[in-house]
Amino acid sequence: MGEGMAEGRRVLALWCPDWPTAAAAAAAGRPTTEPAAVLRAGRVEACSHTARADGVRRGMRKRQAQSLCPRLAVYDADESRDGRLFEPVVAAVTSTVPMTEVLRPGLLVVAADRAARFFGGEVALSERLVDVVAGASVPGGVTARAGVADELFTAVLAARSGQTVPPGSDAQYLSRRPVADLRVESALSGPGRDDLVDLLWRLGIRTLGAFADLDPADVAARFSADAITAHRLARGLPGRRPSRAPIPTDLQVEHECDPPVDRIDAAAFLGRRLAQELHERLASAALACTRLTVHAITERGQRHSRTWRCAEPLTPEATADRVRWQLEGWLTGRAGSGGEAPDSPIVRLSLEPVEVVDPGALQHALSGAGLPADVGGGLGDSARRALVRVQGLLGGEAVRVPVGSGGRGPAEQVALVAFGDAARPPRDPAAAWPDRLARPSPTLLTQTGAEVLGADDRLVSVTARGAFSAEPTTVKLGPRVCRVRWWAGPWPFGAGAARAQVLLDDSRALLLCYRESNWTVEGIYE
Repeated sequence: MGEGMAEGRRVLALWCPDWPTAAAAAAAGRPTTEPAAVLRAGRVEACSHTARADGVRRGMRKRQAQSLCPRLAVYDADESRDGRLFEPVVAAVTSTVPMTEVLRPGLLVVAADRAARFFGGEVALSERLVDVVAGASVPGGVTARAGVADELFTAVLAARSGQTVPPGSDAQYLSRRPVADLRVESALSGPGRDDLVDLLWRLGIRTLGAFADLDPADVAARFSADAITAHRLARGLPGRRPSRAPIPTDLQVEHECDPPVDRIDAAAFLGRRLAQELHERLASAALACTRLTVHAITERGQRHSRTWRCAEPLTPEATADRVRWQLEGWLTGRAGSGGEAPDSPIVRLSLEPVEVVDPGALQHALSGAGLPADVGGGLGDSARRALVRVQGLLGGEAVRVPVGSGGRGPAEQVALVAFGDAARPPRDPAAAWPDRLARPSPTLLTQTGAEVLGADDRLVSVTARGAFSAEPTTVKLGPRVCRVRWWAGPWPFGAGAARAQVLLDDSRALLLCYRESNWTVEGIYE
């Protein structure tokens, strides 16, 4: 979506309730108001509102669901059907607000700031788009709810109740919601989100506010990599920071269709071919795509574009699916607009990555998952195969493992090398390193701002002689103030820099670093 979804802008989410059941009923020519359920592997994956009123719930076996609701219509799960029938909904919204992103069939988001000004406010924009969805060319009709907020995750939750969250109040809105909301939307959940929510519940954390109150360093040290993302969502912060790596100009793939493509099977074959070519280019650049725009140009010169956003990097198969859903909707006439014949053949197709993740993001995820320092040699066969698979998707340099290295500080004593390469550190760990931090090293490395205070509540510094200006009595970490039970140091290194260790009254032991008149938490001991 380019600049439309940039950080700090308002986001509007449009949610079509129970879309899999609505799409299944529409494809079967049945009323969308009747009780219905979509099954996968013999269990209910989605059900309609009328089915839930009779007691049907997700995860139930087919026989149990039918015993509770004898008139239940049962359909098999079909992601292709869901995507194909959602295309006219997206086309209708795009004709009103051009900048849209599809999170999954049944859920899309738009940049709301400029559109709201054009339509007379966020409420007016929401009402307009709900009416547009209701008029989309889907058999049986479609209902939608709109939610507006500062951040995408908050807007998606707000859409389920049709609410508008005032600017600057995302965190307040989220604080009262149940922690189970972290897994309510699969398009914004990473692997293991269900396990995370279950664990938080067992720990007595029942609301997003209680989860948000946890220290980010503690979350990173004790939970999975996805928990770091979930914690940011609970705090009303962006779930994933855009990649700072520039997107290479040669990543986009394009194909001139000669003869023009006018059949669904030919479009699906072409989509798979371009998806594979795209991911080969991404792999060669050690990048993964998290936001993709598919462009199709017809024989009459009209452009049909769609942007897809995903919580996890797209795979070749997922990319091919999205291309097929889009082209099938166009070729069958469900996305035609502007007076063009709906069966106009496609003469050019291109895939354009608009947001990528660099290897640093994957390294952060691996370290957050708690992989051991000897991960290169101590992994089990299944974990090793998983990392090799990631290398196959993202490139050899995308997966790196830590090895012991030489250096003075704890961060310098760990280096990352490509998985599978010889574990040769860039600096000799056996060499003499003056002012090197004594063992043991911190369990978790971090860079969090801190204030060290004395008994008079004044900031404690390190003098030119390498001593504390006053005895440290408290450490302030954001809004939290902790008493110092024990300290050691300081140990000067470099010009005007020093390190110290403190034991706090909450039993945490920290490694503090003093540099340029500021304190930071450099590590946490366990």
